[in-house]
Amino acid sequence: MKSIAALLIVVMVWFVGLLAFTSRVDQSTPAQEPPVSDGVVVLTGASNVRLEAATKLLEAGKGKRLLISGVNREASREDVLGVTKAVRPIYECCVDLGYAAADTVGNASESAEWAKAKNYRSLIVVTADYHMPRSMLELHAAMPDVTLHPYPVVTESLNAHRWWKGGTSARRMTVEYCKYLAILGREAFLSLGPKEKAEHKAGPEPAKEAS
Repeated sequence: MKSIAALLIVVMVWFVGLLAFTSRVDQSTPAQEPPVSDGVVVLTGASNVRLEAATKLLEAGKGKRLLISGVNREASREDVLGVTKAVRPIYECCVDLGYAAADTVGNASESAEWAKAKNYRSLIVVTADYHMPRSMLELHAAMPDVTLHPYPVVTESLNAHRWWKGGTSARRMTVEYCKYLAILGREAFLSLGPKEKAEHKAGPEPAKEAS
């Protein structure tokens, strides 16, 4: 009986967390106006809407440059230009294409390397609304010293408000929530690892003067 009760508690906690997660996604859009930052990063996906949104932020002066992370290796700069609907002069001067990332972990790594190379300390992150919570976790883990401003884009094929009424929406939200929990678990586990000793962070003790 105790094991059944414990299982029911776990299921209840999981379900309450799912409701909180979906509510967070639903309330994240429309996105708030982001502050001016060093750069803009957009994570590619099934929809091109996020690429257009990121390009508009760049054109509005919200960042110095735009990184499109996770570009299809077969896509040329001209192909991506057509998808973004960007103004060509701005696109040619200020848009960087990242071809290395194949998933969210790769997006985070690629974005962190780009930010480090450009010496950027603040970024606007553009991706789908349901994908934003997990993306922010991964990006924060990859570059903890960079300030990140989320700019979620509505997913037209997803009913975030009544997600439980559609099979596709319910499945997508549930899968994304489980992935989100996995990242939370990973970061919690890593935080339990050995910490550097305080004296190492403070540097070596000064040498004593000879008597």
